[in-house]
Amino acid sequence: MKYAVVNLGCKVNRVESDAFASSLDARGGQKVEACDADLIVVNTCTVTGEAEKKTRKAVRQALRANERATVVVTGCAAAIDKDTFLKMDPRVRVMGKAEVSSSIEAGAWGLDSAAHGSALPVGEGYRTRVGVKVQDGCNNACTYCIVHVARGKAHSMPVRDVVSQCRTLASAGVKEIVLTGINLGSYRWQDAETGKTTGLADLLRELLAETADLHEEGSYPVRFRVSSIEPRDVHDDLIDVLATSNGRVCRHLHLPLQSGNSKVLREMHRPYSAEHYEEIVRKLYDRVPELSLSTDIICGFPGETELEFGDTLRVARTCRFSKIHVFPYSMRTGTPAAARIDQVPPGVKADRVQRLRDLADMLRDVEREARKGTRELAVVEEEGIALTESYFEVPAPDGAKVGEMVEVTL
Repeated sequence: MKYAVVNLGCKVNRVESDAFASSLDARGGQKVEACDADLIVVNTCTVTGEAEKKTRKAVRQALRANERATVVVTGCAAAIDKDTFLKMDPRVRVMGKAEVSSSIEAGAWGLDSAAHGSALPVGEGYRTRVGVKVQDGCNNACTYCIVHVARGKAHSMPVRDVVSQCRTLASAGVKEIVLTGINLGSYRWQDAETGKTTGLADLLRELLAETADLHEEGSYPVRFRVSSIEPRDVHDDLIDVLATSNGRVCRHLHLPLQSGNSKVLREMHRPYSAEHYEEIVRKLYDRVPELSLSTDIICGFPGETELEFGDTLRVARTCRFSKIHVFPYSMRTGTPAAARIDQVPPGVKADRVQRLRDLADMLRDVEREARKGTRELAVVEEEGIALTESYFEVPAPDGAKVGEMVEVTL
């Protein structure tokens, strides 16, 4: 059976899509282009209005790719608006992600129900830095976002399952494991027998201990990266892990800001002020001077004034972000922000986006220059290119193999 997986959206979606592909491979599936596939799985996103449009377009493209493929639509957009996709074509099946996984395991679509190979998302065709989903869902309700509706309440994966998966990956030679979740910092697992509660920092400590000796002699042990964490979840114990793990937990955090103005943050229903965010960043830099800090910022949220946007530019400079993901505000039907009558005009929004992107480029150049001549460990992601602990792409040393961890000079 020939298959294709189309992924849209966040890093959690990417991890789930890789899991679908590896399970399909293990049951005799053959990965091909969509035009040659018997089965096309589209893992959808609905975080913004623009993302929703891209999702509908992707499903239509999958249907046009050939006239015989079954198109399975899953993910956040499918959970929010099932009927829209079902009406597109009789070949469309809308399924939850657990249903997709169980169907693969049961041998649906002509697959073998017995796995004959590894279901690990490693090797050719997969990313060298492997994501592990440890948390899903969100208990927050930001006024621009509908993901908490699509994903449901926050819940965490059992510690023993996370440890087992990471040990298996480390034993297979994976050099960087990226812990992912919709609201990763909310990770909490309570053991039913002992009553012990494990938070994210505790989980990282256990993973470090459990994988410390699984590498080959003369090579570096696996390291872990926190994919994204909300400001409210950056506690002292997590900062301590970053400061004391000697780079085995990457000294890089993706810490979403969204706005540098406290009034806008309140209207976004973000649970922190701009001042509190800056305080967290100061504490991080004090304990972890080598820290590389990236972020998300939304430009043109409804009602945002020029002065309020100016606060965002100021905070970005103060925080010395090494990378900024700039998002023009995109109305998502069904959210409180979309119903507001004080939408920012498109031209004003576009101007702010460009100004912030210009600042982001400048800050990244400054941060890279500040690290010039320093040594870091990097994972070779593709031939000739490696990704450093601080999340910069650099030339890989001559002869370095894809997936290998090497020392580089920035």
